[in-house]
Amino acid sequence: MESAKYVSQKISKTRWRPVSYSSLQQPDIFAIGSWDNEENKVSVWSIGNLGSSGLEDGFEGDPQLICEYEHYGDVLDLQFLDQERIVTVSSTGAVTIFRHDQNSQTLSICKQWARAHRYPCDNAPSTGVACNSPEIVTVGEDGRIIVFRVDQEAVVRVIENADSSTLHAVTYLRTTEVLTVNSIGQLKLWDLRQQSNSPSQILSLSRDRVPLYCVDRHPNQQHIVATGGQDGMLCVWDVRQGNMPFSLMEAHSAEMWEVHFHPTNPDHLFTCSEDGSLLHWETSSPSEMPSFLQGGRNSSMTSRSAMAPAGGIQSIISAWLYGDSSKSRLETTHMLPSQTLSVNSLDMLGQCLVCGTDGEAIFVNRQVPV
Repeated sequence: MESAKYVSQKISKTRWRPVSYSSLQQPDIFAIGSWDNEENKVSVWSIGNLGSSGLEDGFEGDPQLICEYEHYGDVLDLQFLDQERIVTVSSTGAVTIFRHDQNSQTLSICKQWARAHRYPCDNAPSTGVACNSPEIVTVGEDGRIIVFRVDQEAVVRVIENADSSTLHAVTYLRTTEVLTVNSIGQLKLWDLRQQSNSPSQILSLSRDRVPLYCVDRHPNQQHIVATGGQDGMLCVWDVRQGNMPFSLMEAHSAEMWEVHFHPTNPDHLFTCSEDGSLLHWETSSPSEMPSFLQGGRNSSMTSRSAMAPAGGIQSIISAWLYGDSSKSRLETTHMLPSQTLSVNSLDMLGQCLVCGTDGEAIFVNRQVPV
């Protein structure tokens, strides 16, 4: 890893601020949320010189704290809505939008739904959030799915009994569809255009009912989905076919907390775990890759982007789907020095990886070979 920064708080979530796809600049700002501390916080950090987007500037020194704001309850999920707004969900059930003012370099609360997730006589932790501006979707321990809009005070929609068990995570599959994972090993697809409070599809791990904690969809092929859960297995699903995972791969020796496809090079995938490890998964060696997908490291963001012809992308995806039978095409790399405490969160953008741990450390690597 390039650099480690100790921040005196257990870190639950780390996310890069988005960069515009038109510019090939590497990300230089990230946000973190904390948990299980006397006073939890949301904070924004820089790895470059403020105000400069040059690649070379960031290679000196550690991440620098720009600003922070107290967060009531544990930060259980955190996403950037856009370049300056961050959405968090809390163990108190609250959903909060923070604004990072880039002129004054301050954080402030611009909107909050205090008890969005709740039980009849208590708060229910809100466990996951997905953003598709101006829309925000959250899930919680109360089994509810809630849809908000940034420009509206009132909640747009509540699917009351979306689940009888805890919903752990949510992601957009398409602009009108979301996917949730729950504590009994199920993926559920929800079409937000329908008024029905029932899922349009249910996929299930097996009889084992292993809790699923994280989900991410392939950035180019929305029907390909990766999940992880209590048993540390990496599961890859094709939601168009069948209701069971396409491939199961042994990944971690304890709970997998997050899984992320690389947003522009989806033949790379990253997972992190309670077992203290962070894995980089790569589905094919350069020699097996179609020639138009090859290129120098520097051209990787464009050469392997969504613009690649469908056939080439398809050949890479088949490696994810058939992970079991194509072990030779699947390489894993440990990205952290061995450590004992949980790696709770990671994010990957461009060639930059950030992760946060229960050891109160942020690790940043700016030269991940993708």
